[in-house]
Amino acid sequence: MIDEAPDDEEAPDEAPNGRSEPEEEQPVDVAAFYDALEDRTRPVVTASEVARVADCSQAEAVEALRDLANEGQVERLNVESDPVVWFPSDYRETAARERITVFPKRREILADQPTQFTRAQLSQFAHLRDTNREGAYIYEVREQDVWSAPHDSYESLRTTMRSVLGGRYDALEEWVEGQWERAHKFRLATHEDGYVVLEAQSPDLLGNVAEQHLEDGVLRARIGDATAWVAEDRTAEVKRTLYEAGYPVQDYRDLESGDALLVDLTLELRPYQADWVQRFADAKSGVLVGPPGSGKTVAALGIMADIEGETLILVPSRDLAAQWRERILADTTLTPDQVGEYHGGSKEIRPVTIATYQTAGMDRHRMLFDSRKWGLIVYDECQHIPSPVSRRSADLQTKHRLGLSATPIREDDLEREIYTLIGPPIGTDWNALFDAGYVAEPEVEIRYLPWASEMHRNEYGSSEGHEKRQLAATNPAKVQEIEAILRENPGSKAIVFVEFIDQGDAIAEALGVPFISGETPHARRSRLFDRFRSGPLDTIVVSRVGDEGIDLPDTEVAIAASGLGGSRRQGAQRAGRTMRPVGKARMYVLATRGTREEDFARQRTQHLAARGVRVREADPVAFGDGRVVETADEGPGDDGEDDTVEE
Repeated sequence: MIDEAPDDEEAPDEAPNGRSEPEEEQPVDVAAFYDALEDRTRPVVTASEVARVADCSQAEAVEALRDLANEGQVERLNVESDPVVWFPSDYRETAARERITVFPKRREILADQPTQFTRAQLSQFAHLRDTNREGAYIYEVREQDVWSAPHDSYESLRTTMRSVLGGRYDALEEWVEGQWERAHKFRLATHEDGYVVLEAQSPDLLGNVAEQHLEDGVLRARIGDATAWVAEDRTAEVKRTLYEAGYPVQDYRDLESGDALLVDLTLELRPYQADWVQRFADAKSGVLVGPPGSGKTVAALGIMADIEGETLILVPSRDLAAQWRERILADTTLTPDQVGEYHGGSKEIRPVTIATYQTAGMDRHRMLFDSRKWGLIVYDECQHIPSPVSRRSADLQTKHRLGLSATPIREDDLEREIYTLIGPPIGTDWNALFDAGYVAEPEVEIRYLPWASEMHRNEYGSSEGHEKRQLAATNPAKVQEIEAILRENPGSKAIVFVEFIDQGDAIAEALGVPFISGETPHARRSRLFDRFRSGPLDTIVVSRVGDEGIDLPDTEVAIAASGLGGSRRQGAQRAGRTMRPVGKARMYVLATRGTREEDFARQRTQHLAARGVRVREADPVAFGDGRVVETADEGPGDDGEDDTVEE
């Protein structure tokens, strides 16, 4: 439907003069449309706004606008399913600068052709919901966006909002201020006798919110009108439950840090890394959010040196555990007997222990971690923390919690739990790191390929479900395009990402390079990654094992051959393999024309688009002239299912 007005304005059933029958001629022509634009002083208008200026009913305005759209004189854009906004057809060609349109009561922002800086500012308090091929970005401001905004005060957040929106919007600011205050109504603290208490801003909040939502036994007893004693080991439950009720809890507990651990860095922090360390010291817990290659691991070592307490580091894989140990020994004064690994291949509890989420969540191992008082727990790739196994590690006692992630997003929309269980985001504007040369901004290019043959097209047309998706993903034409891309980038370190084992084997055989998957023995996998990092091996084909955290600093080209039905986070991580200060950094996304891969290709770059990375579309080199045909960041479409053959 398109004939209803926005929820912040009334839609008259008839025009102000009371007529209900349409006139012989349309009351809205191009001149009247531009009068409405001038009246509203912005480049887009709704049908009801046109109706007011043209003195007609909204139904008449909608019909006239449709006619103008059919004639190519105006265009329409869905801001949400209802209503739509209308703008001149030549607007994109004639606009000299970006345009920001705010719908305050709906808390929506339409940004047309925004700069990278504008997108970075918007990402501090708004969620990128959708974009289209013409460069229009649609943002919404949600509760969790305000709760996790990286600002020390509401006044600071308001300043950022007014700067990027170009003015003051009272309805939006009033709502944001209310959410900011809501996020500061409860806090956990340590009583002078050593136990944990929940403090509410008022007795009503404690009784009508906390006691109503928390299960029996979580709060053991009231010790004041607005203060309650929290049962031991149930503080994480308090934070999760109240967050879900709409009240984030500030954590001011005075936790024990265990034995001291003297550690110094043997390298110098970059200015923004030193800022991360200082901001973490002030907050005591938080999530470092920065692009791959920005040195979050080094910043974490700086935080370890600042805290000087025993540290537990949780990672999703053994490969990452080994990588962390090597980095700690290379960049700090810690000795090998002070750093241990605890997982399927090693069982060492040391002052600094690196364990996998899976092992730390198992009952038979958990007691070992729970019995130690950690000064710091580091959650690497912390987007895993909301999962059932990883979440159990959030209950481990520690004085400080540190999360690391370039992509704290999840397809199940549980990213809010990352900040609930660990702490607020601490991050740096990606664009600032690109501009400063610390991280190479990747050039992301989507290439749509034809089918390898009519036989493959027909096979796709007669298939259904998962088979249909797998046929599109493994289109043999992608092999030829990968070879063309590698010829375009001679001598570059390149990674080809695949989702399916058979496809990985076929591409690796065609290129004469190794294929690394979950079936590759751990020792061989490590050797191949080492050869790629520092040896003569320039190209590798990898499955999902290359998505998270593996440090491949010289990667210049990433090619996503399949896996477009995976998550937005996966797309960002694969692009992130090229985000190093090595100069040229490019990612290519290959999608089969006429399939759902076209939509997926745009969807899966959403996180990059929100962070200011440009994504363009081009003809395939192996099948065309390689020219760029249009610029886009992502397109609408649903998430789909994540069907894979490899766990």
